[in-house]
Amino acid sequence: MRRWRRRAAWLGGAVAFVGLWLLASPSNATIAEQRARLPPAAECAGENVAGIWRSHQFVPRFSEWGIFTLTIRRVEGNPTQLTGRILSRGWDGGPNDAEPPPCSQQQGWDWTVEMDGRGSIQNETHIRFGGVGQWRLVNARCGRGPYGYNLDQFEGDIDPSILEFQSVNNDGGRYVNVPTVFRRISCAPTEYAESPSVQPRPPAFYPDLPGGWGCSR
Repeated sequence: MRRWRRRAAWLGGAVAFVGLWLLASPSNATIAEQRARLPPAAECAGENVAGIWRSHQFVPRFSEWGIFTLTIRRVEGNPTQLTGRILSRGWDGGPNDAEPPPCSQQQGWDWTVEMDGRGSIQNETHIRFGGVGQWRLVNARCGRGPYGYNLDQFEGDIDPSILEFQSVNNDGGRYVNVPTVFRRISCAPTEYAESPSVQPRPPAFYPDLPGGWGCSR
């Protein structure tokens, strides 16, 4: 399981963001299937970053699913600084388990943790946003909660034309340069609650990314 006392595999030193993309295995199919699970984007006039962003991905290497929900706000008086929270929902499963299966039908786990988030935005497009402080268990639907959890750290660019945050996640453990596609699903991050049910819906179109990018897990 990804978050049970993971051994650090952190890459030392500062790495250029272009390098992060090159380390990821090219895979247009991976990005297309991530996008297909996300609801339509919320357009927010005059605001590129504040809102609620969601991802939904499968990690074949670890046979696990994950949904990240980022609640992002600008810091009052310092609009290039970001604050908010990160909700991480994960469960054990196979490729067809985009919805968490009943606990009676799996031998694994299904739980949710949250953490405070901090970050920054440059040129209104380049984002760094990650967990700070201590993570907190929200619930353990199946199995016991995690003994340990590495705080997630996302970095990437917002593409305003398709309302996506195209990021990589480095958590200091098993997730190294893992591409994660977020779509903004709400303009007003005033509520912070886990959706009781994931209802995947395809977007209206699948824009191509030059060269492709995929998961290296």
